[in-house]
Formats: sequence, C-alpha cells, structure tokens
Amino acid sequence: MQPTERFYEADAYRTAASSVITAVLPQADGGGLVALAGTVFYPEGGGQPADRGFLTLPDGTGLAVTGVHEKAGVIWHTVERLSPAAVPGAPVEAAIDWAWRFDKMQQHTGEHILSGTLHRLFGAENVGFHIGGEAVRMDTSVPISPAQLRQAETEANRFVWQDLPVEVSYPSRAELARMTYRSKKEIEGQVRIVAIPGADVCACCGTHVASTGQVGLIKIVSAERYKGGMRLAVLCGARALAEMQAMQARQGEIVAELSAKPAETAAAVRRVHAELTALKYTHYGLCTQLFDALAAAVRPGQDAVLIVPGLDPDGLHRLAVRLTEATDGLCAALTPTDRGCGYCLARRDGDVRPLTKALNAACQGRGGGKPGICQGSCAAAPETAAQFLHSRTQPELIKE
Repeated sequence: MQPTERFYEADAYRTAASSVITAVLPQADGGGLVALAGTVFYPEGGGQPADRGFLTLPDGTGLAVTGVHEKAGVIWHTVERLSPAAVPGAPVEAAIDWAWRFDKMQQHTGEHILSGTLHRLFGAENVGFHIGGEAVRMDTSVPISPAQLRQAETEANRFVWQDLPVEVSYPSRAELARMTYRSKKEIEGQVRIVAIPGADVCACCGTHVASTGQVGLIKIVSAERYKGGMRLAVLCGARALAEMQAMQARQGEIVAELSAKPAETAAAVRRVHAELTALKYTHYGLCTQLFDALAAAVRPGQDAVLIVPGLDPDGLHRLAVRLTEATDGLCAALTPTDRGCGYCLARRDGDVRPLTKALNAACQGRGGGKPGICQGSCAAAPETAAQFLHSRTQPELIKE
C-alpha cells in the first residue's frame, strides 16, 4: 500500500478534506479500520492523542472516528461501525473535531516552549511527555526547585506574550548535522524540526499552533520528584484558563466561609486549624472522662454493649478498650453513621473474630481485626446491631 498523504503536516489548521478509501479491515465487533489516500486526522504518537471526527460516505453515512494510528506509513482510522458503502475506491469526506485538535495544538506547543526553557536554564532533558485528558505530563531528567520552576514558567510565558512564529522545516542530513535540537530518540529518514525562535528547537511530528500567542497561557499546576527528576503537570491555553476560573471560584467559597479577604485566606486557615486542634484536645479529654464513667457503671463479668452517638473510629476503639479494663465479658462500642453504624468489638483474653464475622453476615457489615479486638461498620442501625449481639450465646465468644 502507498503511504498515506498527511495533510495535517502541511496545514495543522485544515479541518476537512476530500479523499478516497484505499483499504478497509472489518473487525468482529462491527467496526473496522479504514485507510485513506490522504487524511487530515493526526494519528496517536509522540505523546499526542489521535484526532477524532467523522468520515462521510457519498450516501451520507457518517462513520465516527474514535482512534487513528499509523503502521508502515499507512494511517488507519478506527470507526465504530462500518457501512457496506465503505469500500476501496469510494470517495469520502473527512472532518476532524476542531476543538479537540486545537486543544492538543495548544498543549503541544506550550510543552515545547516550557521544555526548551527548562533545558536552556537548567540542562533538564524532557524524558517523558503525554497530553492527557486533564493535563500535560512532563518528566524531566533532573530535579528542579520550586523557585526554578517559577522562573521557567515566567520565562516560558514571556515567549507566549511575544507571539513568536512556530516554524516547521525539513532540513537535509547535512543541515541537520549542523543544528542543535532536542530529540528523545534517534530518528531514521527525514527529520521534521519545529522551532520557536529563542525558545526551542525540537524534532517533532505533532501539530502546533502557528504562533506562540495562540498558546494563551502556560501554567505548571503540580510538580513531584520522579525517578531522579521531576514529573510536572502542565496546563496550556483554554485548559489553563478553565483551571484558573475554577481556582477563583474555590477561592471565593473559601473567602465566604472564612469571612476573610482573598489575600488573608492563608492566615485565616491557619487560625481555624489552630482552633480545631485545640477543640480536638478538648474533645479527647471529654471523651476520656465519658469512657471512664461508662466503664465504671459496668460490673465485672458483665457484657457491655453501648451505643454512643458521635464517635469516630478512634473513639470507638478507645471506648471498647476501656470497657475491657472493667469486665472480661463482651465489650461492644456502637455509633450511628449515615450508612448504618460503626462498631468495635473487644474482649479481654478472648477471640471476637467469630462474632464479628456473624455480625457482618447478619447486618451487611465489613470489618475484622485481631482476636481480642475487631472493628468495622454495617448497614444496620446501631440498635439492630446491639440486639443481634445481645442474642448471641456465650460459646460463640471463644476464649483462648
């Protein structure tokens, strides 16, 4: 088969083209792979997802393109459902989802600018790149400090503000030998160079905007150490704008909740955190007094099955342990939850695992633990769980 002509390489802004089907490979699920003489669809590769869109046949049938890949120079379009009219030699109108494509162009061009900037400033190689559904993932070869990332982000955006041309060239081998450019791997055959004056020169097969101003904004939203370097999450263009708008909305909610000015939210959060910490200490002390009083009311040898509202898992555990200090009978702490109840079963010198298993089975629960203490939750109300525990006989509480 003849290699597919790639219209997107000559013009990344071309959204539609007339072509001819050259091959069809039906699939068992009713879909298939369709090859064209020429296409505007970019195939997945180089960290950039494939285009999506439609192929329209002469009879008006539209074939939704859900994937595109290249093999041995031929670009295959994955369609959800084949039509009998989709046969070799048939004319077809191909049209891409432009919003999808332009988003990838913004992300890819922004990645070039930031990668080139990181390389120039700190010698960081881009060793991994993928345009994900939420963010662009970039992996660097060396660690980069937060201050250095802010410096690189600012400089990268200066290239955006200058609205520089994004230039594509196909240098000869001799010309290539004299060039300095970024490339993750050795490339055989013709090399396609994408250059942004002063910002980056890189071997790349993807689609890009015509000038850096169309990237709009480059924003690093997260950074973490990864395999000796950094893994960055980056947003460009419309994605960056949407994230900034979402952050502003969240900031507005925080401002309203804290009754603080936007510039004072950090101090307000620290104040609330300190107040919450103090309340936790107070709550811990009050719970200790309550647990001591409840334990004091239990007679030695008596079972203690208690329902105490408002306890968290740690509180349930503390109460059950405290009860075992007062009696060698069954000790059960229960508390209501929005899905039923939380529980903690314990027994001094005993094994409550069989009873826990029975409780889980009877009350749609989940949980477990060690012989002397088990914890979990169930779908039943605490009163129902308590009634079940009261109904069980002593042999089911196996002593060691």
